[in-house]
Amino acid sequence: MKKIIAVVAGLTLITSFGCKDVKKETEKATKAVKIEESYKVNQDSTSVKFTAYKTTAKKGVGGKFTTINLKNTKAGASVIEAMNGLQFSIPVSSLFTNDATNTRDAKITEFFFGVMANTELISGTLSFDSSEKCALNIVLNGVTAKIPMEYTITDRHITLSGVMNLEDWNALDAVSSLNKVCEELHKGDDGISKTWNDVAIEATTYLE
Repeated sequence: MKKIIAVVAGLTLITSFGCKDVKKETEKATKAVKIEESYKVNQDSTSVKFTAYKTTAKKGVGGKFTTINLKNTKAGASVIEAMNGLQFSIPVSSLFTNDATNTRDAKITEFFFGVMANTELISGTLSFDSSEKCALNIVLNGVTAKIPMEYTITDRHITLSGVMNLEDWNALDAVSSLNKVCEELHKGDDGISKTWNDVAIEATTYLE
């Protein structure tokens, strides 16, 4: 009987130590997987859209830039870590508003961007001040100014949105220039022609 008890006790100890070893190995493997998981921006999936406004009723005019060049892309342990410090440049020539008359893009390029300084490219940097706040630091018309941005993350997709107030880039002369050439097109039912100073921005990207 004593021998049986001794054998059972021995098996219990062996099983106990074996389970602990398996648990340790499982924890190590889990930690290794977490360390190896990373995020990196996919440039081909990145898009930048905008909505400008005309008439006193503030009618939206949507558009996008078909070319976005990214710099300082790096792998990170989270979406925010991978996106923080991301640099970008957008050729103004890639503007596209899907205008049926095929005249709007040329007007915006010449009479809006064309009257500002150094506007071949719109450039900037995305920065996260904390886990809840981020901003786009935009260089336009020789001026660097900040756009506070809100963002949502779904799996590996991130969407950022904010409002660009053009007076922050000393661009009100450009707004007036565009409104003048589009005076009739920017009139509402009240007969008043207006081009608004604020532009809504939305950027989206996927992280591999």
